[in-house]
Amino acid sequence: MAVSALFMATQQLSAQKVVVGREVETTADGKMLLGNQLKSKFLEAPYSDWYVKEHDEYALDQKAIGELKKGKINTYNITVFMGTWCEDSHRDFPRLMKILEEVKYPEGKLTIIAVNRKKESPNGEESLFNIQKVPTIIVQKYGKELGRIIEMPTSGYIERDLVEILKKDDSSVIKEIFGK
Repeated sequence: MAVSALFMATQQLSAQKVVVGREVETTADGKMLLGNQLKSKFLEAPYSDWYVKEHDEYALDQKAIGELKKGKINTYNITVFMGTWCEDSHRDFPRLMKILEEVKYPEGKLTIIAVNRKKESPNGEESLFNIQKVPTIIVQKYGKELGRIIEMPTSGYIERDLVEILKKDDSSVIKEIFGK
């Protein structure tokens, strides 16, 4: 009995496959990405028009990059909600990607979710994270949110804001989980 219940649960889980790279055609905005995306999709037209220019022209704050490497940013999970129709996303999303490339951030730890103008995605992840504005960059460790950058970095630089978020993680998360 338990085996068949387990089998049923596995069947249901595999039925909920995540669609990656979904693109829709809209009357107001033309082509738009929706839901989970891979970085490579932004190198395709029409997204490459804004992505490549901003990515290539952005000058990294090397001091902050060094801090991110020291702070082991690669051990954190990052989820970014963005809109291919949104000017703030056009500016900050390519910058974030350049920062992550510079610190050799593992792509498997990055989740990119594109939303529509109502800030909705096909799987509804935006409601789990209470997304109000885009872009929103969320940094997590062990499933716990450490901080987020909403719409625009407070310092003016995403990498500096990320350093500030990492500073909050003084392994208090581990104490919380293991009660030590």
